[in-house]
Amino acid sequence: WVSGDPEGLKHEGSAAVSLPSPAERSAELTALFECPVCFDYVLPPILQCQAGHLLCSQCRQKLSCCPTCRGPLSPSIRNLAMEKVASALPFPCKFSSAGCLLSLHHSEKPDHEEVCEFRPYTCPCPGATCKWHGSLEAVMPHLMHVHKSITTLQGEDIVFLATDINLPGPVDWVMMQSCFSHHFMLVLEKQEKYEGHQQFFAVVLLIGTRKQAENFAYRLELNGIRRRLTWEATPRSIQDGVAAAIMNSDCLVFDTSIAHLFADNGNLGINVTISMF
Repeated sequence: WVSGDPEGLKHEGSAAVSLPSPAERSAELTALFECPVCFDYVLPPILQCQAGHLLCSQCRQKLSCCPTCRGPLSPSIRNLAMEKVASALPFPCKFSSAGCLLSLHHSEKPDHEEVCEFRPYTCPCPGATCKWHGSLEAVMPHLMHVHKSITTLQGEDIVFLATDINLPGPVDWVMMQSCFSHHFMLVLEKQEKYEGHQQFFAVVLLIGTRKQAENFAYRLELNGIRRRLTWEATPRSIQDGVAAAIMNSDCLVFDTSIAHLFADNGNLGINVTISMF
């Protein structure tokens, strides 16, 4: 006789259990640190409500009760266990949705996000009147649509003409230069450092990233009778802005007496040359 399985009894092969990958496990753990208010990560020092719910430090300052259970947030309770877990996890950059692929230790995250190439760009025009911000690709359309008065000149060598430099008070002159398939913003800013003493600051910014800016150099030149004043440097990215260049003196700086030596009827011409490495 031939033995066989009893009728109706079937043998099933053992099902393979799919374990989460290390990346999936890390993502599941970091999700536990999500702030219920702003959806950013709750990073050390980590405080909890009396029921154990977490809240990031920024949102905690604005609230008087826990948004999850409505319980009191005081007294502050430190969650040391979650802090240890956080110290063992890499956290994605807050601009990951914009394309940043970096994950960092929580102590390195704030510094990186300050200079992340994927953080939103603000309007590069001097002054604080325009509150626009958006992607790098949207900067030029914004300038052309909203700041239509800015002139754009084509070519590697142009003359940036600042008119009426004797106007009182702080004044900005702005022009665009287009060459090497990139756009550059030329800025001359006049500031009154103290009573009766004014200074001029001239700088070139690339409408691009810091890494792209490293591929270029610019030269600013003032020419007069038997006089020449020259400044050469790498352009700053608009991520840095004009204020940072002025604060670090990373620009052409001259006072009113120097400006008058090179001005013609109150107008100052600055020769601008862009070169590519």
